[in-house]
Amino acid sequence: MLRPFLVSVALGVVSFGCSGDSPSGPSGTSGTLSLRITDSPFTDAKAVLVTFSEVTAHRSEESWSKVPFADSAATSRTCDLKRLEGSAQDLLGSGPLAAGQYTMVRLVVQSATIYFDNPSTSATPCASSITSPQGRSASVTIASGEVKLNRGFTLAADTATTILLDFDGDRSIQETGNGRFTMSPVIGILSVQ
Repeated sequence: MLRPFLVSVALGVVSFGCSGDSPSGPSGTSGTLSLRITDSPFTDAKAVLVTFSEVTAHRSEESWSKVPFADSAATSRTCDLKRLEGSAQDLLGSGPLAAGQYTMVRLVVQSATIYFDNPSTSATPCASSITSPQGRSASVTIASGEVKLNRGFTLAADTATTILLDFDGDRSIQETGNGRFTMSPVIGILSVQ
């Protein structure tokens, strides 16, 4: 009678000792990753609104981890590339991730629209939504909305790492004729700090 009791107590101790509810790894350490965006935009437009539906980072020998948008409750983030010219930049996403070595960042572009007559009147270059400018516009067909940026970086525990992304509007957007445009997003990493 005592033997079954000892076996169940031993199993309970083993399962308690092995359980872990921390998504950031066995040590429970994490750092903060921030992704900022700038642009060399499509020159023939007054506004270029690009909506991102997901930003993730890949940790070595692990899976993809979602990076929350700047407005953490939002399911997407829209940026007006024309408002990100020169030295202008804005926050795309930021949040805690497990500390460790990361191999790449992945962005998913959901939609894009070019506006030819008027600039955006948004208070900031990026937001959960931006009111469309009035006047002529053209939807942009996105060939492949997923962009993987293969540049490794280390996210140290209790520190912040900032990656600056450059969305190249002129190289990303092509006019195909009859007022139609396509986009193959060309995004590079300018710096990791």
